[in-house]
Amino acid sequence: MALDFVAGCMGGAAGVLVGHPFDTVKVRLQVQNVDKPLYRGTYHCFQCIARQESVFGLYKGIGSPMMGLTFINAIVFGVQGNAMRLLGRDTPLNQFLAGAAAGTIQCIICCPMELAKTRMQMQGTGEKKSSRKLYKNSLDCLIRIYNKEGIRGINRGMLTTVIRETPGFGVYFLSYDVLTRSLGCEPDDLYIIPKLLFAGGMSGIASWLSTYPVDVIKSRLQADGVGGINKYKGIKDCVHQSWEKEGWRVFTRGLTSTLLRAFPVNATTFATVTLFLMYMRNDGGMKDCEPAHQLTQQPQQSQLQTTSL
Repeated sequence: MALDFVAGCMGGAAGVLVGHPFDTVKVRLQVQNVDKPLYRGTYHCFQCIARQESVFGLYKGIGSPMMGLTFINAIVFGVQGNAMRLLGRDTPLNQFLAGAAAGTIQCIICCPMELAKTRMQMQGTGEKKSSRKLYKNSLDCLIRIYNKEGIRGINRGMLTTVIRETPGFGVYFLSYDVLTRSLGCEPDDLYIIPKLLFAGGMSGIASWLSTYPVDVIKSRLQADGVGGINKYKGIKDCVHQSWEKEGWRVFTRGLTSTLLRAFPVNATTFATVTLFLMYMRNDGGMKDCEPAHQLTQQPQQSQLQTTSL
């Protein structure tokens, strides 16, 4: 169990390092003012951040997801595995249900983490060195929000996070299960690593496509009030204002950078977890693209549990 936990944390950390710049671009595009847009698109946003704020600007807010990795991976690994054991049979429906359960419960950590990440990513937009930093780091951000708004403040966007994560994780685990079975991974397969990378990456893309509009609303609600002005009264008002002002395309804003991020993040996370377990166990105990520990715990389950969507 401890080995699985370490593997998941290593995989998650690798995924965050690879994908955080794309996430910063996604958030900037999602919440920018449509009347005075700073960025014309994904590539232009990358260019502007790197030029105006240095490369480190792309990694603003990375402390929050890094801090939350341990808890999120532990929750998802434990809940998904236990849910599959309780459900008994390894079927596509059960994979979806177990993943959805894991996604729902990890929102307890995910929502405050993403709130701090979003606030940090929006801080000092367009400035190489912010003249006035409201937050020193992610932890300071959460403390300040808590002191000002209480528990409700640090859980801003919780409902939208649950709406996104519950089906999102369900689709992720279902997609991965279907892909690994279809690819027919075997431990002695010469192309097992490319297959693992492909399955993990495509599962991440499928998951994001299934819930992306909800993510746009979540980002807007969590970024709301950064400048001291609250634009939205709630989810319904945010959807209404966004639709009225920007049309249906608002719900795809930042999608390109998200999909560009989804593949390498999930592929990296998946490969890191698998290779780590293979190296540590060194017993060739893999079947259907699953790490050895699951063969003893869940004989019917061909699912590597990763959390970085």
